[in-house]
Amino acid sequence: MGRRIVLGVGGGIAAYKACLLLRLFKEAGHDVRVVPTQAALNFVGAPTWAALSGHPVSTSVWDDVDEVPHVRIGQQADLVVVVPATADLLARAAHGLADDLLTNVLLTARCPVMLAPAMHTEMWTHPATVANVATLRERGVHVVDPASGRLTGADTGPGRLPEPEQLFTAAVALLPAASAQPVAVRHPEARPGDRPAHGVPGAGSSSSSVLAGRRVVISAGGTREPLDPVRFLGNRSSGRQGVALARAALDRGAKVTLVSGSIEVAPPPEADLVRVETALQMRDAMTEAVRDADVVVMAAAVADFRPSEVARHKIKKTVDDEDAPVVTLVRNPDILAGLVAARRPGQVVVGFAAETGDDTGTALEHATAKLARKGCDLLVLNDVSAGKVFGKDDTEVVVLAADGTVTPVPPGSKERVAEAIWDAVLPLVNQDG
Repeated sequence: MGRRIVLGVGGGIAAYKACLLLRLFKEAGHDVRVVPTQAALNFVGAPTWAALSGHPVSTSVWDDVDEVPHVRIGQQADLVVVVPATADLLARAAHGLADDLLTNVLLTARCPVMLAPAMHTEMWTHPATVANVATLRERGVHVVDPASGRLTGADTGPGRLPEPEQLFTAAVALLPAASAQPVAVRHPEARPGDRPAHGVPGAGSSSSSVLAGRRVVISAGGTREPLDPVRFLGNRSSGRQGVALARAALDRGAKVTLVSGSIEVAPPPEADLVRVETALQMRDAMTEAVRDADVVVMAAAVADFRPSEVARHKIKKTVDDEDAPVVTLVRNPDILAGLVAARRPGQVVVGFAAETGDDTGTALEHATAKLARKGCDLLVLNDVSAGKVFGKDDTEVVVLAADGTVTPVPPGSKERVAEAIWDAVLPLVNQDG
């Protein structure tokens, strides 16, 4: 059955993508009311929104005053989605301003609210915007992280609006709870002190409270092994999947510690963040963090090797072009195997394997052997042949279980894949009741 969706549109160049999202909502049978800001109409005019939605369009609280639209629209909505959410709109929403119809709707809505920011990288990473996003998430608003890519002009970086299909999937995932209860800052089963829900739940969101009170430790990103004060050995990991797992766990009510190496996306502010750089630092941080954890997810891309010696000064080029330094590597400790060996009874440990096929076997065969060696409960296989996963917004994984079960997860956003991974973890967490 179709739901009542309010599609807010901010004044950014990405407003044209909201037209495509509107069409997706309509094709799925939903009733959509478009509420743009006045600035948004500079990019897409009111006749376009009216024609696509089948409803009149206004930006002002003074139109049709007898129907009290500034209250009624928000009260009657099953879901409010704002695409794009500009830096200005995020600031006004965070501070509770109500100077146009859309900000009034945001104040009166008691349904799930999803904001999809889009702006230049400098605006997205500015402390003011970071603080505003954190405030909104603390109140239970679902703020979607922007994608990284081409922005207006020649600029590239985080701040690009995700594609309409991704936004549609994220928005629809919020609808099942829309008619059952208003959005709340805390899960119904959460205890005092638990963190608020936020993020974009995926297919498993109907089980959003089953991790309430559980302690989850997740590693994310890549490690960097220094060669000298300037250079390091690293890898292509963006940390997106680990961060998505952290957000999904928070959304399900867990208390999350995120041990983060080098990442390209902002970590969720509700998680306890531990920053590390090297594999040895990550080993020490994980060993300390997991002592009272119910679930441990080792999603970081840890360097297998590090230089045996680190130069105290920058390694200089010599006059002789043929003369180059020789770097001797030593093996880093196997953090996942160590966590498995030291885990306490009932603790669930999940590993990740970024594999490629070669002459000795397929990526799946290598991952199956790794699962047996590591001894963890689940192993998530990323087939990274030709770099098809690292740094991308979408991914495709296979979840391998210690009992021999193999569960392919269809291609999708890393948020959706994170939900599928938690769905696989939950039966193991709840085995002890």
